[in-house]
Amino acid sequence: MRALVLASTSAYRRALLTRLALPFDVVAPGVSEDDVPEEAPAGRARRLALAKAQAVAHQYPEAIVIGADQVAALGARVLHKSAHAAGCREQLTALSGRTAAFHTACAVIGAGARVSRVHLDTTTVVFRALATDEIERYIERERPFDCAGAFKAESLGISLFERIDSCDPSALVGLPLIWVAQALRSCGYQVP
Repeated sequence: MRALVLASTSAYRRALLTRLALPFDVVAPGVSEDDVPEEAPAGRARRLALAKAQAVAHQYPEAIVIGADQVAALGARVLHKSAHAAGCREQLTALSGRTAAFHTACAVIGAGARVSRVHLDTTTVVFRALATDEIERYIERERPFDCAGAFKAESLGISLFERIDSCDPSALVGLPLIWVAQALRSCGYQVP
């Protein structure tokens, strides 16, 4: 079986991939995530997922490499991760009572195995109307400073929503495991 490598620095993606019970290594892809002018959010997610996988596959040509990226969007506006409470407050205020799209792209590639698959999962999140004090309490309790959209759906952030529409609930956390499992099975991995 070929070595499996996750091209990511995300603790969330690492935890998700662990659920598939396969041994894997983690390598930081070292890819610039700078904005490209007029790039659509879904296109940005695809570009970055593929670039991350390709960067690590170049270093490990005999491995199967998984790269992923998620772009949160409110309309055409990309919601970047906020490193502080003020940014989270601004994003959650903008999201209150509105619908956002979370584009999670994933690439599975292996140069030696001649594997190249790219997938995009779009999850729609409908936020309930959020009062200022609810936003403040949420930020204080959860501290979602490393999350696009300023929430963690896998914990207290779930209380901020009216509805989530998704084909794969793990995609909202950062890695579409239903698709990843299928892609890895097609590469010969035994999942489960």
